Amino acid sequence: MTNIAFEPNDEADDRLVEPDIQAEEAQFETTLRPERLADFVGQEPIKRPLSISIEAALKRKEPLEHVLLYGNPGLGKTTLAHIIAREMGGTIRVTAGPALERVGDLAAILTNLKAGDILFIDEIHRLNKTIEEVLYSAMEDFALDIILGKGPAARTLRMPLERFTLIGATTKLNLLSAPLRDRFGHVYHLSFYEIDDIERIVRRNAALLEIAVDTESAALIAARSRRTPRVANRLLKRVRDYAQVKHNGILNAEITRQALDMLRVDHQGLDEVDRKILLAIIDKFQGGPVGLSTLAAAVAEEIETIEQIYEPYLLQLGLIERTPRGRKATRAAYEHLGRATGGQAELM
Repeated sequence: MTNIAFEPNDEADDRLVEPDIQAEEAQFETTLRPERLADFVGQEPIKRPLSISIEAALKRKEPLEHVLLYGNPGLGKTTLAHIIAREMGGTIRVTAGPALERVGDLAAILTNLKAGDILFIDEIHRLNKTIEEVLYSAMEDFALDIILGKGPAARTLRMPLERFTLIGATTKLNLLSAPLRDRFGHVYHLSFYEIDDIERIVRRNAALLEIAVDTESAALIAARSRRTPRVANRLLKRVRDYAQVKHNGILNAEITRQALDMLRVDHQGLDEVDRKILLAIIDKFQGGPVGLSTLAAAVAEEIETIEQIYEPYLLQLGLIERTPRGRKATRAAYEHLGRATGGQAELM
């Protein structure tokens, strides 16, 4: 396989392959968001049981049981929440765990929900303990317990709520307390997408953006998307820009390849940071094992950033492995970077 040489770029923009949403992308993502479950590409193990549960709830004229969605950023948790609201015919209210600072913030939202409405809490693992405990009775009994007064004179006022559906989204299921997790009737894990599904998403969204994308171009973008729709959409947008500026809007496989190479995203979706991590393991630590804190210091990144953002995809590709003694580069990593295995890495 021919490896492309990428020069370091210290003044790089925000990572193109970053799965977290960037501020300027919110409106762009909303434009491309599917509105029905039938239009949502991929995640079949989730869609089938979810569609049955929605249909059953509609037949009984009841709200859907509370739903917890977890998985890596950019896989469609927010999109699924909006689809559920539309399918159920309810209004969705969107907030995030860090935004709910006081019990009054949560109470104001809950008391304004109507029967059948959806409350979507992103980053639900970041709720503070006090608000989480208030949420228990709201989820189980559809009631809000408010404590009036202090000390021996304190009393609890129970305020009834309309029956609603809570949809929680998190990238860190392990940080969710067991009592909160157990109150969700449906728990779904969004996994990385198959490349074929990403190609379908690229073609669908290209049509919405009025971009003529041939099969090979869609395949090239999908292959470098890290199996994440948000990254695929971002690459599609950048390829469109490149074609408009450099080739009068003409987009074919060769132009797509040129654009992606210019963006320093290689044929497996790795960018400069990913390659820097792999090269640090290979060159500085003879392929590993190396402890995570040592690796983080060597590449000037936070431990949490490597563990939660970069590492999952490198593990998915089999380019690194976790061992009791630390991270190791695999033979696939050496081959991907065009390096010889064994001893000090050398250029092939």
